[in-house]
Amino acid sequence: MRLQDFDFTLDKKFIANEPANPRDSSKLLDLSVSNEISSKHFYNLPDLLKTGDILVFNNTKVIPARLRAIRGNAKVEITLYRPVNSLNWWAFIKNSKRLKPNNIITFYNEKIKTEESIFTATIIEKKEDDGTLLKFNCEPEELNNNLEKYGSMPLPPYIKRDKEKVSDNENYQTIYAKHDGAVAAPTAGLHFTDEVMKKLDAKGVVKKYLTLHVGAGTFLPVKVDNIHDHKMHSEYGIIDKKTADEINKAKKEGKRVIAVGTTSLRLLESATDDNGIIHPFANDTNIFITPGYKFKMIDMILTNFHLPKSTLFMLVCAIAGIDRMKKAYEYAKDNNYRFFSYGDSSLIKCENKR
Repeated sequence: MRLQDFDFTLDKKFIANEPANPRDSSKLLDLSVSNEISSKHFYNLPDLLKTGDILVFNNTKVIPARLRAIRGNAKVEITLYRPVNSLNWWAFIKNSKRLKPNNIITFYNEKIKTEESIFTATIIEKKEDDGTLLKFNCEPEELNNNLEKYGSMPLPPYIKRDKEKVSDNENYQTIYAKHDGAVAAPTAGLHFTDEVMKKLDAKGVVKKYLTLHVGAGTFLPVKVDNIHDHKMHSEYGIIDKKTADEINKAKKEGKRVIAVGTTSLRLLESATDDNGIIHPFANDTNIFITPGYKFKMIDMILTNFHLPKSTLFMLVCAIAGIDRMKKAYEYAKDNNYRFFSYGDSSLIKCENKR
């Protein structure tokens, strides 16, 4: 398939720079019934689900992975995207041409100037596709504190800010975030509030949690015409045995499994075998789901609206078909839905199951 198959026009006015307030007042496009489409609000979600449905959440927690640093007169902006060990991280760096292996960069921010900074890193390696490998010059147990002091929330590039906003520290984090490690939020989960969670409990919807540490590679554009030549970056995911066993039991009983977001979906499908049995998982996944894929585990997905020609739009087209998703996106634009990370959401039935 060709990249142009997943293109559509999108005016900048549809890109959300702020979340809905309250979170659950965002719009929800209901595609949960085949060949039907209707507009709801996110607080209506419990009404669209059935008792016994399994909602699977990604409880990863976003770390302050955006950093600013300097070497000599060269200022750079860094986005961490993948840890190698407790101190080494792969990163994407703007203005990195002048950086060479063994160079030391010094981090700073609005509160801590370079002459006051004691937080540095050494350039280890540079690769065209993978970016730059850094080694932080501190003790492993100090790194998280240093990132909290010097870093900021790694908002995606389409969210425009003249300066950092304190409110993003809360807004760009799900209410159930638990395990540090993501450098991008699992944004489908940003709509949930305590009130919606209580209504789900009252409806008898079952909540299960897995962890996939979302990487900045999720924002990388597809640059190849043949989409199957695209290289997906790996992300680390965990599903424990208890969760796998409970999902298998529910599935055997005919219950529906609904992924909250593309990250939950990708991990569920990575951990499920060809017989539809999900197994405990603690490994990397770089699964790339495109039209033609037959889904082994999920029955529906709750997800936001994605960029044209992105791997995420390809994924939702694999779930429901290119024509249906393009028509749904046109409906969303006609009804002033807000797109991307801080935007509105959709509930989509999976039409392409194994």
